[in-house]
Amino acid sequence: MGKTITEKIFDAHLRDTPFADNVVLDIDVVMCHEITTPLAITDLEARGLDRVFDPHKIKVVIDHVTPSKDSKSATQAKILRDWARRHHIPDFFDVGRNGVCHALFPEKGFIRPGYTVIMGDSHTCTHGAFGAFAAGVGTTDLEVGILKGVCAFRRPQTLRVEIHGVLPQGVYAKDVILAVIKRLTVKGATDMVMEFVGPVVEAMDMESRMTLCNMAVEAGATCGVCMPDRVTAEYLWPFIASDYADIQAAVADFQRWHSDPDAQYAGTVRFDVSDLAPQVTYGFKPDEVKDVSEMEGAPVDQVYMGSCTNGRISDLRVAAEILAGHRIADTVRGILAPATPKVYQQALEEGILKIFLDAGFCVTNPTCGACLGMSNGVLAEGEICASTTNRNFNGRMGKGGMVHLMSPATAAATAIAGHITDPRPYLRREEA
Repeated sequence: MGKTITEKIFDAHLRDTPFADNVVLDIDVVMCHEITTPLAITDLEARGLDRVFDPHKIKVVIDHVTPSKDSKSATQAKILRDWARRHHIPDFFDVGRNGVCHALFPEKGFIRPGYTVIMGDSHTCTHGAFGAFAAGVGTTDLEVGILKGVCAFRRPQTLRVEIHGVLPQGVYAKDVILAVIKRLTVKGATDMVMEFVGPVVEAMDMESRMTLCNMAVEAGATCGVCMPDRVTAEYLWPFIASDYADIQAAVADFQRWHSDPDAQYAGTVRFDVSDLAPQVTYGFKPDEVKDVSEMEGAPVDQVYMGSCTNGRISDLRVAAEILAGHRIADTVRGILAPATPKVYQQALEEGILKIFLDAGFCVTNPTCGACLGMSNGVLAEGEICASTTNRNFNGRMGKGGMVHLMSPATAAATAIAGHITDPRPYLRREEA
């Protein structure tokens, strides 16, 4: 019987099988940020276990509240900063070099096909876009990962998500994953890996695949994963060129991680996105999703662009196409947080930041702060935000605030109109 990519990765990293359905895996990358890791650090210190299994396999960033906004967040950052220096961890990204973890770490080439990755962050599933098994874990598992380089998992089943058709104009990966979550519901893939396949996924660039995998957890999944291919190899080529004779050799090597044709799945769901419209959430769960036409005219107070879902350069380019030559509505405040310093620099060089500034946006530094209501864009009670982030839980961006999730294109059009609106007329006018 054939195996899925996840089963192959588990087999390649198996350290122990304490119980039939539980395995201990060797971990290739342990990621850390200043919100969850300080708890693990201080507990390890209290136990007399202030050690790391391999400083080169630990990646560290201060990305949620940066620069620190108060003494508490400064203390969290200091714990992480001192720990990284104490253990000579080379890949530590402090203020000025830091960015949103799930955008920065792939950008640095830290993720490869077949890897196992953990972090104390639920959106670690993003990195499955590279053909890796990447999962968010709790504090205890993070401590063990830091100390021993291993992590225990139940063997997950895999849900095959086939995406067919051709994406219409004005419809993007964010719309696709919102539509998928709408059908599956927030519990539809619980304790499973969502394996994204099909011609639409194959045609996506790595940034779009990361958007898909990023929100797999919103359907309850442990990880989202895509098959590594030439697109993956081209993205990683600056980091893997010395390992292969050419890109084709890398592509051939990556195929060993592909799921076998006779692999067994927990289920298969199929989507044809040829007629898909831009999608928008309307309630306090990521599966409460409607076509943008059903949300047309809904008021917003803030439009936020950024996050590990949609803060990359391709996202900013899409939004800038719509914003060029326009001003955002007087009733709306716009905030842009490019995901990494590299994205910020690219956007600066391409004139994208000028377009956002001319449109009336506040351009801030790379940070996760607004996404979870900690800094740089927190809502007041009763306020509504159109956001390119990944969660719309009650109070997610501020106590009493409401968040509507959408693509960068829909967010840009909404900023101009002053209420939720379809981005496609703006795109048609720009291309006329």
